[in-house]
Amino acid sequence: MKVTVVGSGDAFGTGGRSHTCFKIDSGEAGALVDFGATSIASWKKLGLSFDSIDAIAISHLHGDHFGGLPFLLLDCQFVERRTRPLLLAGPPGLRERLYDTLDNFFPGVSKLNWSFAWRVEEISPGRPTKLGGFSLETFGVIHSAGSISTGLRLSDGQAVFAYSGDTAWTEALFEIGAGADLFVCECYSGVEPITGHMDWPTLKSNLGAFSAKRMVLTHMGASALARRAEMELAGLTPAYDGQIFEV
Repeated sequence: MKVTVVGSGDAFGTGGRSHTCFKIDSGEAGALVDFGATSIASWKKLGLSFDSIDAIAISHLHGDHFGGLPFLLLDCQFVERRTRPLLLAGPPGLRERLYDTLDNFFPGVSKLNWSFAWRVEEISPGRPTKLGGFSLETFGVIHSAGSISTGLRLSDGQAVFAYSGDTAWTEALFEIGAGADLFVCECYSGVEPITGHMDWPTLKSNLGAFSAKRMVLTHMGASALARRAEMELAGLTPAYDGQIFEV
Protein backbone atom coordinates (compact mmCIF):
# COMPACT_ATOMS: atom_id res chain seq x y z
CA MET A 1 0.00 0.00 0.00
CA LYS A 2 1.26 3.45 -0.92
CA VAL A 3 -0.11 6.53 0.87
CA THR A 4 0.45 9.99 -0.62
CA VAL A 5 -0.32 13.02 1.55
CA VAL A 6 -1.91 15.35 -1.00
CA GLY A 7 -3.09 17.85 1.61
CA SER A 8 -2.27 18.02 5.32
CA GLY A 9 -3.50 21.47 6.35
CA ASP A 10 -6.13 22.76 8.71
CA ALA A 11 -9.17 24.73 7.53
CA PHE A 12 -7.05 27.90 7.23
CA GLY A 13 -4.11 26.48 5.26
CA THR A 14 -1.73 27.18 8.15
CA GLY A 15 1.89 26.74 7.10
CA GLY A 16 0.93 26.87 3.41
CA ARG A 17 -0.57 23.39 3.50
CA SER A 18 -3.52 22.38 1.30
CA HIS A 19 -6.76 21.03 2.70
CA THR A 20 -6.99 17.39 3.75
CA CYS A 21 -6.53 14.67 1.14
CA PHE A 22 -4.82 11.27 1.20
CA LYS A 23 -4.29 9.12 -1.91
CA ILE A 24 -4.20 5.38 -1.26
CA ASP A 25 -2.81 3.01 -3.91
CA SER A 26 -2.57 -0.78 -3.84
CA GLY A 27 -1.93 -2.74 -7.02
CA GLU A 28 -4.55 -1.62 -9.53
CA ALA A 29 -6.80 -0.11 -6.84
CA GLY A 30 -6.80 3.61 -6.06
CA ALA A 31 -8.84 5.65 -3.58
CA LEU A 32 -8.91 9.06 -1.93
CA VAL A 33 -9.69 9.87 1.67
CA ASP A 34 -11.17 13.38 1.83
CA PHE A 35 -10.80 16.09 -0.80
CA GLY A 36 -10.96 19.59 0.65
CA ALA A 37 -11.65 22.83 -1.17
CA THR A 38 -7.97 23.57 -1.87
CA SER A 39 -6.80 19.95 -2.33
CA ILE A 40 -6.94 20.23 -6.11
CA ALA A 41 -4.04 22.74 -6.14
CA SER A 42 -1.72 20.31 -4.37
CA TRP A 43 -3.07 17.49 -6.58
CA LYS A 44 -2.02 19.38 -9.69
CA LYS A 45 1.41 20.29 -8.25
CA LEU A 46 2.04 16.59 -7.58
CA GLY A 47 1.10 15.71 -11.18
CA LEU A 48 -1.57 13.22 -10.13
CA SER A 49 -4.44 11.92 -12.27
CA PHE A 50 -8.03 11.46 -11.17
CA ASP A 51 -8.29 8.58 -13.63
CA SER A 52 -6.20 6.50 -11.21
CA ILE A 53 -8.96 6.78 -8.59
CA ASP A 54 -11.85 4.33 -8.27
CA ALA A 55 -13.51 5.76 -5.17
CA ILE A 56 -13.41 8.53 -2.56
CA ALA A 57 -14.17 8.27 1.16
CA ILE A 58 -15.25 11.45 2.94
CA SER A 59 -14.81 11.63 6.71
CA HIS A 60 -17.19 14.51 7.39
CA LEU A 61 -19.01 17.37 5.72
CA HIS A 62 -16.83 20.41 6.36
CA GLY A 63 -15.50 22.30 3.35
CA ASP A 64 -11.85 21.58 4.10
CA HIS A 65 -12.62 17.85 3.84
CA PHE A 66 -15.25 17.52 1.10
CA GLY A 67 -15.47 20.99 -0.48
CA GLY A 68 -13.16 20.13 -3.39
CA LEU A 69 -15.49 17.49 -4.82
CA PRO A 70 -17.23 19.87 -7.28
CA PHE A 71 -13.85 20.84 -8.74
CA LEU A 72 -12.78 17.19 -8.88
CA LEU A 73 -15.96 16.13 -10.68
CA LEU A 74 -15.71 18.95 -13.21
CA ASP A 75 -12.03 18.26 -13.82
CA CYS A 76 -12.92 14.61 -14.52
CA GLN A 77 -15.60 15.79 -16.95
CA PHE A 78 -13.87 18.60 -18.86
CA VAL A 79 -10.12 18.09 -18.38
CA GLU A 80 -9.44 14.39 -17.98
CA ARG A 81 -12.54 13.33 -19.97
CA ARG A 82 -13.15 10.48 -17.57
CA THR A 83 -15.31 7.52 -18.67
CA ARG A 84 -14.80 5.12 -15.74
CA PRO A 85 -17.37 5.08 -12.89
CA LEU A 86 -16.56 6.86 -9.63
CA LEU A 87 -17.91 6.08 -6.16
CA LEU A 88 -18.22 8.83 -3.51
CA ALA A 89 -18.78 7.41 -0.02
CA GLY A 90 -19.35 9.32 3.19
CA PRO A 91 -21.59 9.86 6.20
CA PRO A 92 -25.36 10.33 5.96
CA GLY A 93 -26.13 13.73 4.44
CA LEU A 94 -23.30 13.63 1.90
CA ARG A 95 -25.62 13.32 -1.12
CA GLU A 96 -27.74 16.38 -0.28
CA ARG A 97 -24.76 18.48 0.83
CA LEU A 98 -22.80 17.65 -2.32
CA TYR A 99 -25.66 18.44 -4.70
CA ASP A 100 -26.31 21.70 -2.86
CA THR A 101 -22.63 22.60 -3.09
CA LEU A 102 -22.48 21.75 -6.79
CA ASP A 103 -25.45 23.99 -7.55
CA ASN A 104 -24.21 26.81 -5.31
CA PHE A 105 -20.76 26.81 -6.86
CA PHE A 106 -21.86 26.13 -10.46
CA PRO A 107 -25.65 26.59 -10.88
CA GLY A 108 -27.25 23.83 -12.95
CA VAL A 109 -24.16 21.63 -13.11
CA SER A 110 -25.73 18.83 -11.05
CA LYS A 111 -27.99 18.18 -14.07
CA LEU A 112 -25.03 17.97 -16.45
CA ASN A 113 -24.92 15.14 -18.97
CA TRP A 114 -21.91 13.49 -17.34
CA SER A 115 -19.39 11.57 -19.44
CA PHE A 116 -18.89 9.12 -16.57
CA ALA A 117 -21.20 7.52 -14.03
CA TRP A 118 -20.70 8.71 -10.47
CA ARG A 119 -22.76 7.87 -7.44
CA VAL A 120 -22.94 8.67 -3.74
CA GLU A 121 -23.14 5.98 -1.07
CA GLU A 122 -23.97 7.11 2.46
CA ILE A 123 -22.42 4.94 5.17
CA SER A 124 -23.42 4.80 8.83
CA PRO A 125 -20.57 4.15 11.30
CA GLY A 126 -20.08 0.51 12.21
CA ARG A 127 -21.26 -0.84 8.84
CA PRO A 128 -18.22 -2.23 6.96
CA THR A 129 -18.40 -1.84 3.19
CA LYS A 130 -16.31 -1.99 0.03
CA LEU A 131 -14.64 1.09 -1.41
CA GLY A 132 -13.31 0.18 -4.82
CA GLY A 133 -10.62 -2.42 -4.20
CA PHE A 134 -10.50 -1.71 -0.47
CA SER A 135 -12.55 -2.59 2.58
CA LEU A 136 -13.81 0.41 4.57
CA GLU A 137 -14.96 0.71 8.17
CA THR A 138 -16.03 4.00 9.76
CA PHE A 139 -16.38 5.11 13.38
CA GLY A 140 -18.25 8.01 14.94
CA VAL A 141 -16.02 10.72 16.43
CA ILE A 142 -16.57 14.03 18.24
CA HIS A 143 -16.77 16.89 15.76
CA SER A 144 -19.77 19.02 14.78
CA ALA A 145 -20.32 19.19 11.02
CA GLY A 146 -24.11 19.18 10.68
CA SER A 147 -23.94 15.41 10.21
CA ILE A 148 -22.06 12.46 11.69
CA SER A 149 -18.29 12.94 11.66
CA THR A 150 -16.19 9.82 11.28
CA GLY A 151 -12.77 8.30 11.52
CA LEU A 152 -12.02 5.37 9.26
CA ARG A 153 -9.96 2.30 8.46
CA LEU A 154 -9.12 1.38 4.87
CA SER A 155 -7.59 -2.03 4.11
CA ASP A 156 -6.33 -3.81 1.00
CA GLY A 157 -6.18 -7.16 2.84
CA GLN A 158 -2.50 -6.76 3.63
CA ALA A 159 -2.10 -3.30 5.14
CA VAL A 160 -4.37 -0.91 7.03
CA PHE A 161 -4.54 2.88 6.68
CA ALA A 162 -6.36 4.49 9.59
CA TYR A 163 -7.48 8.10 9.93
CA SER A 164 -9.01 9.95 12.87
CA GLY A 165 -10.92 12.51 10.83
CA ASP A 166 -11.42 15.74 12.78
CA THR A 167 -12.22 15.01 16.41
CA ALA A 168 -11.82 16.00 20.01
CA TRP A 169 -10.31 13.35 22.26
CA THR A 170 -12.32 10.10 22.24
CA GLU A 171 -11.34 6.56 23.15
CA ALA A 172 -12.75 5.52 19.76
CA LEU A 173 -9.31 6.54 18.46
CA PHE A 174 -7.82 3.42 20.03
CA GLU A 175 -10.17 1.26 17.95
CA ILE A 176 -9.64 3.30 14.78
CA GLY A 177 -5.86 3.02 15.03
CA ALA A 178 -5.65 -0.51 16.44
CA GLY A 179 -2.73 -2.32 14.82
CA ALA A 180 -2.85 -0.04 11.76
CA ASP A 181 0.23 0.10 9.56
CA LEU A 182 -0.27 3.86 9.33
CA PHE A 183 -2.54 5.89 11.62
CA VAL A 184 -3.02 9.52 10.59
CA CYS A 185 -4.37 11.55 13.51
CA GLU A 186 -5.37 15.18 13.55
CA CYS A 187 -3.69 17.47 16.10
CA TYR A 188 -4.95 21.00 15.56
CA SER A 189 -3.74 22.59 18.79
CA GLY A 190 -0.28 22.42 20.30
CA VAL A 191 -1.42 23.75 23.66
CA GLU A 192 -4.99 24.22 24.87
CA PRO A 193 -8.01 22.05 23.99
CA ILE A 194 -10.06 23.39 21.06
CA THR A 195 -13.70 22.38 20.71
CA GLY A 196 -14.04 19.47 18.31
CA HIS A 197 -10.29 19.05 17.76
CA MET A 198 -7.27 17.24 19.16
CA ASP A 199 -4.63 18.99 21.27
CA TRP A 200 -1.04 17.82 21.68
CA PRO A 201 -0.96 17.58 25.51
CA THR A 202 -3.99 15.25 25.53
CA LEU A 203 -2.72 13.14 22.66
CA LYS A 204 0.78 12.94 24.17
CA SER A 205 -0.57 11.71 27.50
CA ASN A 206 -2.34 8.83 25.73
CA LEU A 207 0.34 7.74 23.25
CA GLY A 208 1.28 4.64 25.24
CA ALA A 209 -2.19 3.14 24.72
CA PHE A 210 -2.07 3.21 20.90
CA SER A 211 -1.08 0.07 19.00
CA ALA A 212 -0.61 1.50 15.50
CA LYS A 213 2.75 0.71 13.91
CA ARG A 214 3.28 4.32 12.87
CA MET A 215 1.45 7.54 13.76
CA VAL A 216 1.38 10.64 11.57
CA LEU A 217 -0.04 13.98 12.73
CA THR A 218 -2.03 16.19 10.39
CA HIS A 219 -4.44 19.19 10.36
CA MET A 220 -2.05 21.19 12.58
CA GLY A 221 -2.61 24.82 13.44
CA ALA A 222 0.19 27.26 14.26
CA SER A 223 0.58 26.20 17.90
CA ALA A 224 0.82 22.52 16.88
CA LEU A 225 3.33 23.22 14.10
CA ALA A 226 5.48 24.97 16.71
CA ARG A 227 5.68 21.65 18.63
CA ARG A 228 6.87 19.49 15.71
CA ALA A 229 10.29 18.78 17.23
CA GLU A 230 8.66 17.54 20.43
CA MET A 231 6.28 15.35 18.43
CA GLU A 232 9.15 13.79 16.52
CA LEU A 233 11.02 13.06 19.76
CA ALA A 234 7.89 11.21 20.90
CA GLY A 235 8.14 9.01 17.79
CA LEU A 236 5.43 10.68 15.71
CA THR A 237 5.73 12.03 12.16
CA PRO A 238 4.28 15.47 11.30
CA ALA A 239 2.62 15.37 7.88
CA TYR A 240 3.41 17.66 4.97
CA ASP A 241 1.98 17.93 1.45
CA GLY A 242 3.65 15.56 -1.02
CA GLN A 243 4.85 13.12 1.64
CA ILE A 244 4.75 9.42 0.65
CA PHE A 245 4.54 6.36 2.90
CA GLU A 246 5.02 2.77 1.70
CA VAL A 247 3.25 0.42 4.15
